[in-house]
Amino acid sequence: MSVHKAISAHSKKQNQIVSSFLQLEQKRENFIEEAIVLCKQNKPFTTEKINQVTNQINELARHGIAPQRKLVTKQMVEEFVSRS
Repeated sequence: MSVHKAISAHSKKQNQIVSSFLQLEQKRENFIEEAIVLCKQNKPFTTEKINQVTNQINELARHGIAPQRKLVTKQMVEEFVSRS
């Protein structure tokens, strides 16, 4: 029975990581969208909040379940806005 408990615990932990990743990914996307809107309006913006969440995502990725994400620069946002 202990094998079953170990598998259940492992599964639960993986599920928690995936759930956390999905929440952080949504938060990251919201911050990216916020930066894009500000950039389009020629208002000042930073990528600090985006990259704080990105670092949290990358910490989860070290567990081997969640994918890593790149840090975002102001230049990346500006280039995206200029192409759209």
